[in-house]
Amino acid sequence: MVIRENTYPGWDREFPGTPSRVIEGRNSATSGILAPFFIEKDSPVQIELISDPGQESSGDTEGLLREIVAKLCSDMEIDLVRVIRSSAGEPLPSGNPPEGIPLPGNRLRIDGVEISPTGPEGEYEKWALEAAVLRALGPRRFLFLCVANSARSQIAEGIARSIAPDGIDVASAGSRPSAVRPEAIAVLLESGIDISRYQSTSVDDVDPASIDAVITLCAEEVCPAFLGNARRLHWGLSDPAGVDGDAETRLNAFRKTRDELVRRLERLMGG
Repeated sequence: MVIRENTYPGWDREFPGTPSRVIEGRNSATSGILAPFFIEKDSPVQIELISDPGQESSGDTEGLLREIVAKLCSDMEIDLVRVIRSSAGEPLPSGNPPEGIPLPGNRLRIDGVEISPTGPEGEYEKWALEAAVLRALGPRRFLFLCVANSARSQIAEGIARSIAPDGIDVASAGSRPSAVRPEAIAVLLESGIDISRYQSTSVDDVDPASIDAVITLCAEEVCPAFLGNARRLHWGLSDPAGVDGDAETRLNAFRKTRDELVRRLERLMGG
């Protein structure tokens, strides 16, 4: 992975990494806006960190991206490009920029698609960046894992099946499969999704070669191990089946899990 910066006219620098596939960086002398870079599309994923004038970044977006790319794309060369803009009509400073990174990226595009922040302070949350990068990699076969394959992973499978584009396969499994919780069935029925015929499956019965991406959902427990070369994400969600209380209290816990998975899977599946 390589970052190539072009901040001011005639100034650019490559950080150590794989050879850059940046063909051209242009600057508009009339508007004072740095035009986007042109990237050869042999890179599996193109990531652009965009810094706009007067806009501050919330959180360490670049640090999270580096961590995610290292985890998901260790076998690939990914282009991470920084595009820094100045105000239209405002003269660009001359000379070299300050040492280090002059401006944090406050906007993000992955493969040309603008990624909106999800955090309460306008920051990019890690799970949303993970979803965006994984989606750009184009896996076709997903597996959701938790321990019992009775609640979180079943809910995730049901939601993902309902919103996934054509050609996407979705399954779920667990290390100690039991039975699908009636609360999971009930809260998905509220959303028009019927998982009443789903059954719990052992992770041992899943062929690793048949899976492109694995998402583990355990929080308090030890997640199942999954062998194979699938790309892996971990979204730790509390087990709603562990919530005590009356029927409505338990259903509300399952609704909370459902709603959080809808939020994340819509990002991942492009809903």
